[in-house]
Amino acid sequence: MEPLLVSTNEAAKALNLGRTSIYELIKQDKLESRKMGRRRMVTTASIHRLVDCKD
Repeated sequence: MEPLLVSTNEAAKALNLGRTSIYELIKQDKLESRKMGRRRMVTTASIHRLVDCKD
């Protein structure tokens, strides 16, 4: 089963981007995130949508 949420570091690694770029994508509403305690987690569904939209 694929995880529903990944850390910002894992999202950055999956997209071959830096953490700053991940936070910028979150700010631009291109990636969805959830706050889990003190951690910011990115939804894998939003990562897939971002990748699918790029040509």
